[in-house]
Amino acid sequence: MTRAPDIPIFDADSHMYETADALIRYLPDKYRRAVQYVRIGRHTRLAINGRITDFIPNPTFDRVAAPGAHEKFFAGENTEGLTLREMQGSAIEAPAATRNPADRITELDHQGVRETLNYPTLASLVEHSAADDPELTMAVIHALNRWMLEHWSFAYQDRIFSTPIINCAEVDGARRELRYILDNGAKVALIKPAPVKGVNGWRSPALPEFDPFWRDVQDAGLPIVLHASQPPLDEYVNKWEPPATANFMAMSSFRWLALGHREISDMIGSLICHGTLTRFPRLRIASVENGSSWIHPLFHDLRDLTKKMPQNFPEDPLDVFRRNIWVSPFWEGSVSDVAETVGWDKVMFGSDYPHPEGLPEPRAYWKYAEGMDNRRTWDFLGDNARRFMGLPIENPDPTAAEPPVTATSAAL
Repeated sequence: MTRAPDIPIFDADSHMYETADALIRYLPDKYRRAVQYVRIGRHTRLAINGRITDFIPNPTFDRVAAPGAHEKFFAGENTEGLTLREMQGSAIEAPAATRNPADRITELDHQGVRETLNYPTLASLVEHSAADDPELTMAVIHALNRWMLEHWSFAYQDRIFSTPIINCAEVDGARRELRYILDNGAKVALIKPAPVKGVNGWRSPALPEFDPFWRDVQDAGLPIVLHASQPPLDEYVNKWEPPATANFMAMSSFRWLALGHREISDMIGSLICHGTLTRFPRLRIASVENGSSWIHPLFHDLRDLTKKMPQNFPEDPLDVFRRNIWVSPFWEGSVSDVAETVGWDKVMFGSDYPHPEGLPEPRAYWKYAEGMDNRRTWDFLGDNARRFMGLPIENPDPTAAEPPVTATSAAL
């Protein structure tokens, strides 16, 4: 097996910590009162349209949990029964690498990472909290994109690919934002895997009315990431148990269980069942930080539906998934679980650096890695993300025959 330091790693899941003015520096004056940082005791919270959210405990990121602080919890090694807050220990100053691209390059070199996708941390909070006000949502997202362009750029040294956000609440607005980010050099974009509220009420962004947007995306050849976000199912769970904090560090075990990963399964199911990926077969879509346990149930249900409603599927939905969808499973998850369904060319490595639920550094993955031959190791740790991004692959022997993936060979 090739050792990780020998491979040009492409980390498909890393994050920035935004500065306190990231949401408001470029926000038009008419919206300024709608986005505020408020002080509650010793804590700072973000309030949007008068609603305070604690989904992100410290939205200024002046003090954060250390990278990888929750590793034992997510690895299933919490033998002492500690809460996430107990496990993380004392907060630290945000690492310089999370605040600016020059220091991130230094950190990438230390980590042995060639390229990375770099996601904003506040975006999912904004889209969830402002969902009932589409005009405000699009204004804040555009302001954050302008800040990101100024502070990080969208393709720093062709190594840090920061992901501007596109909110799909309004089709023409989504198309305008797409043109803006493309005009400013974006190589990838981020979309929340959830329905959106626009002039026609709550809708899936995969319905035919959104085709003009998806046509623009396909024509531009822009890859789209569906990254885990603040779950849209809070109101549903609140019917099962009293409403509680949205902060994942204090969620009940039932809330963890009920939220699961339904939103990513429904989003991709909508892209397939509503026909977006058939009408636009060259779209490249990636699921990041949504795990992989949802894939087998989705495949089962799609296979069953095809038998019952073949007239609704002009293409085999599983073939559509394998053609258009890349998956970055949790670092503690099963790579072979993805390989036996999606295929080895569609599974990508992601560390979730610098979040506490991530790995302290990407090479730490080797403590959890399944056995992989040389070809698959190169694919998983780097080349599959490059395929998603449309970049040249680095495999030293790209002509090597790829063995068929079966339930047995996938675990090799």
